[in-house]
Amino acid sequence: MVVSVPGDESDSRTALTPEAVKKLCALEGFDLIVESGVSPHWSDDDYREAGASVEKNRKTLLGKADVILRINTTEEKEIALLKKGALHISLLDPYNNRKLVEAYRTAGIDALSLEMIPRTTLAQKMDVLSSQASLAGYVAVIKAAERLDKIFPMMMTPAGTLTPAKVFIIGAGVAGLQAIATAKRLGARVEAFDTRPVVEEQVQSLGAKFLKIDLGETGQTKNGYAKALSEEQMAKQREAMGKAVAAADVTITTAKLFGRKAPILITTEMLKAVKPGSIIVDLAAGSGGNVEGVKVDDEVILDGVRIIGIDNLPGEVAVHASQMFASNMVNLLTYLLNTETGKLNLGEAGEAEGEEADEIASGCVIVRGGAIVHPGIIKHYKGDL
Repeated sequence: MVVSVPGDESDSRTALTPEAVKKLCALEGFDLIVESGVSPHWSDDDYREAGASVEKNRKTLLGKADVILRINTTEEKEIALLKKGALHISLLDPYNNRKLVEAYRTAGIDALSLEMIPRTTLAQKMDVLSSQASLAGYVAVIKAAERLDKIFPMMMTPAGTLTPAKVFIIGAGVAGLQAIATAKRLGARVEAFDTRPVVEEQVQSLGAKFLKIDLGETGQTKNGYAKALSEEQMAKQREAMGKAVAAADVTITTAKLFGRKAPILITTEMLKAVKPGSIIVDLAAGSGGNVEGVKVDDEVILDGVRIIGIDNLPGEVAVHASQMFASNMVNLLTYLLNTETGKLNLGEAGEAEGEEADEIASGCVIVRGGAIVHPGIIKHYKGDL
């Protein structure tokens, strides 16, 4: 089975590192081909030494592939270069990329969406969103510390005591918890809020204060995501958070709703009460933003407040981001590989009586055999497939 890894000019990360190539080459069933210059961090010779072939021609690379492995999607114009029946594995955002999903289906290309990997204990080692989110939380704090005109820790000096910076983090998922931990390591005074009361203990275990807001019934989905709030709950949340944002030197927002536009948590009206020179980092900028006025991949200053909207924060630490992504891919391919047939299990029910479809594969495979097969995506597309 030929696994091809194209380069991505728009992303500093790469889907497979030489170490990951070495692990896959050690398994029976995989032949690796990477595009020449696939990564700015590892040379073509590094990949050759790990066991991969290096191909300069993109058309040849894609045409040979049984599996295409990359971080971002293949553009529609290149889908025609893929052979029918090939499997495309990448971040896909199928809820918002229907046209692209339809293009895969029409071309007979199977498509696996890495965002859709179930958040279960078994799938944890394949969970790209979590691994990259942890880095995003770290980078968000480092970016804020770099831009803030104060230091984070308390410091005793001959001129007096410098008080620690106040950091407010909205959302205590993977990114938020990593942001809390990083800000605490730098010596900041940290407060955090999440709509899920269940995470209060985790926030406090990292040394942060948990802001309690009575929003009525909230919670999380079966996959661990925060449930969407009603308009009334959102208004109540904004009002209570306004004071915390106004008091903070740094605010980091992490509220993403997969497949939907990010909720506005900080309005332009709230910004008027924030101290000039404060920093806000919006981790949801790429999906609409949690902050009114944020610009994707840009920094803007509104009412004296600097708002950072970098979409690909893990790409700022691309070496470690690539290592984590590649490790997830090795675990995913190893899990999907049927060593008896030499093929990948894409979630089909087995032929043996009572043999059910694999939960992980059926949860993330969107297109298979020329059809869109994911129930949630079919429902989202209004059942007209």
